[in-house]
Amino acid sequence: MDRGEGIKEAIRTEAEQLGFVACGFASASGHDEHGANLMRWIEDGRHGSMEWFEARAHHRVAPTALWPEAKSAIALAMSYAPESDPLALAGDGSVGRISVYAQGRDYHDTVKKALKALARWLVEREGGKLKVFVDTAPVMEKPLSAASGIGWQGKHTNLVSRQHGSWLFLGIILTSLDIEPDSPAADTCGTCTRCLDVCPTGAFDGARRIDARKCISYLTIEHKGPIPEEFRRPIGNRIYGCDDCLAVCPWNRFADSAAANRAFVAREELKAPRLEALLALDDAAFRAKFSGSPIKRIGVKRMIRNCLIAAGNSRDPSLIPSIEPHVADPDPVISEAARWALSELSEAEAT
Repeated sequence: MDRGEGIKEAIRTEAEQLGFVACGFASASGHDEHGANLMRWIEDGRHGSMEWFEARAHHRVAPTALWPEAKSAIALAMSYAPESDPLALAGDGSVGRISVYAQGRDYHDTVKKALKALARWLVEREGGKLKVFVDTAPVMEKPLSAASGIGWQGKHTNLVSRQHGSWLFLGIILTSLDIEPDSPAADTCGTCTRCLDVCPTGAFDGARRIDARKCISYLTIEHKGPIPEEFRRPIGNRIYGCDDCLAVCPWNRFADSAAANRAFVAREELKAPRLEALLALDDAAFRAKFSGSPIKRIGVKRMIRNCLIAAGNSRDPSLIPSIEPHVADPDPVISEAARWALSELSEAEAT
């Protein structure tokens, strides 16, 4: 049975009450082009050390490859639009910059809870089977969201909405119900290349062509080893993720922080954490500080590594006493980063 506008409007109304700012519908089949693009990206090694892309690529290429019973995809977006300029701390060497999405509560928990509530409502009303996904499963949320009309994939590869800009968490519900799909959103990036031009490490080699191995978000979050030296200075004071390509998007002038889910409002202590304090964290203190935050999953060692790189870029010799204890760390990644940071500060003093 093909379900038309009535059920779609009912779903949109329920989704809005649950905190979603956008809801669209797409067919679960017919995504061969996106699957082919993904396979080429993996074959080129652009996923870096993110083995899960390769391990479950056969599921990720299309919704029906993951779940053959799926007929429709419901794409949902929740806003985390920031209250202030994410680039404002770029020149402050005494603090670490944390990506906007990680300054509040862990989005996995918030979005998934709302998705499950919507799913229960839908089953009670219409029946059928369904599955919900938030980022951690092999589903291509961005192409599905673009197909559903809630936005388009910008040149930075992230979803862009005319109403909400780039600050969106995405969730997908796959259902066995046959729901009439919406029209895809028009790509209105035009000739703008701000997101490509601003990237500090040159991770883009064209529109919608990103090499994760050069991306600061990948390097500070997913990458476990030493950060390649060529990227250390461009990282600046970013210690978890990077917002640059999102922050410069002109469509963000329409993004209203008042529409953001309150769960994602930045915690005061994560807006501009001081590097000196972060470099003093042990495992227990790290877990306590980042409880309920997505940052917790990278562990204290990766955070210390990131903070050492930021300290080396700070040109602030007062951080030397905070760096020196890490030279003797048994973890070679930490000790090497500490030596590099001291060398950079020595060079900055001499200059």
